[in-house]
Amino acid sequence: MPLWAADRGSLRVRAEEAEMTRTASLRDDEVLMKTSAGTARHAISLIDLTDLSDDRTSSGIDALCKRAAEYGTAAVCVWPEYVARCVDLLDGADVGVATVINFPKGNQQIGVVLDQTLTALSDGANEIDVVLPYKMFRNGDVKPTASLIEAVGDIIAPPGVLKVILETGELDNEAIRSAAELAVGLGADFIKTSTGKTDVSATLGAARIILEVIAATDRAVGIKPSGGIRSFDDAVGYLNLAEEVMGPDWATRSTFRFGASGLLDALLAEV
Repeated sequence: MPLWAADRGSLRVRAEEAEMTRTASLRDDEVLMKTSAGTARHAISLIDLTDLSDDRTSSGIDALCKRAAEYGTAAVCVWPEYVARCVDLLDGADVGVATVINFPKGNQQIGVVLDQTLTALSDGANEIDVVLPYKMFRNGDVKPTASLIEAVGDIIAPPGVLKVILETGELDNEAIRSAAELAVGLGADFIKTSTGKTDVSATLGAARIILEVIAATDRAVGIKPSGGIRSFDDAVGYLNLAEEVMGPDWATRSTFRFGASGLLDALLAEV
């Protein structure tokens, strides 16, 4: 065989091998993109799209509701004075309206808290995120803490949702576990980590403790990591943790929410 023929055959083999490698690499990238896109879409469906800023405006709330309806988030979460507006704007959309009570410091009198809750429910809120009196709880005053959460829960009729905010950044691990157990025992539908108004918001460590408490209960309870969750990787970290503790496919709208204002854009970039 002429030398040039052997060289041509060798070049053909190398070219075929290179093409196979390139095709396999593209296929792997395609699978990765589909996986990332699917995860991002799932995470979007679990967002409580939030505007609890101090400089909120009516036009900002309108834009928030428009985006929530367009991209199919689980809910919006707004200050109580915007509940009725959100209910009107989201009429016909499969998006819940959540509001915050006893927020953010968790130190309001029980009468004020109940009045806020009744007004929010009357305005059409179907999800109430109430701050546990965490300073009181941290100081060992468990009974008045429990009384407030129980009183709020008593006026939320099904299918209304009670989310209890622990403010985990202000509690040590033992207190996080005890507060989560208390909230679950008082009928909370979700345990929410944080208000987003303290130096430390959601962490994977706090979320793990909450999930362990949820795993030990005999009824359905969800988790809402909230505050500081801004990137696709952040979202994946919490979803992976939920799968590790609770099992595959556990994280749905009825068991898992992200409390976030900026996460949606990061997830849309992955779709």
